[in-house]
Amino acid sequence: VIIALDVSNSMYAEDIQPNRLTRAKQAISRLVDNLDNDRIGLIIFAGDAYTQLPVTTDYVSAKMFLSAIGPEMVPKQGTAIGAAISLGIRSFSPGEGKSKALIIITDGENHEDDPLVAATEAAEKGIVIHAVGIGSAEGVPVPVPSAGKQDFLKDSKGNIVISKLDEEILKKIVVTTNGTYVRASNTNIGLDNIFSEIRKMKKEELEGTRYS
Repeated sequence: VIIALDVSNSMYAEDIQPNRLTRAKQAISRLVDNLDNDRIGLIIFAGDAYTQLPVTTDYVSAKMFLSAIGPEMVPKQGTAIGAAISLGIRSFSPGEGKSKALIIITDGENHEDDPLVAATEAAEKGIVIHAVGIGSAEGVPVPVPSAGKQDFLKDSKGNIVISKLDEEILKKIVVTTNGTYVRASNTNIGLDNIFSEIRKMKKEELEGTRYS
């Protein structure tokens, strides 16, 4: 399982409490606690995608890398879901069987590329993509750190940016790969629902070497 987590500025929006990014990280941390002999990798993306943690069974490191994740780690802002999928495809070991799943956690506001092209390539390689849509359809302003006062993200014309969940693109992505789409709420992010689907996939024995 590889989890691709959106770390764009819009993930600071507070329509999911305390904000979209913090809740997503908490849900991933709980998921890692429940893993047993599953390999997990972490990708972060905004305007581009980066490997945060290669696929591993080292859950202690997974939680350590997860805790450090924030928007400042990706120099280019935006939401390049296609880049995250493409990196996810390359991150699975070549030659492995069909038990490969990529989970995308994002507000879905794709501004950089065409993720459906990447999703089609993933489907051809036997990778199932699941998606968690995090945010509200109505949209909210995005808080930004400011010296002692509440401020919000603004566009180049000085207008306050309203960040809305774009479910349509995420639904199209998961349909392409026979995956599952879940919309997060304040009470349930939805990772557990997706992982129960992943548990139904064919299990494979994998060999690994551990170093300390």
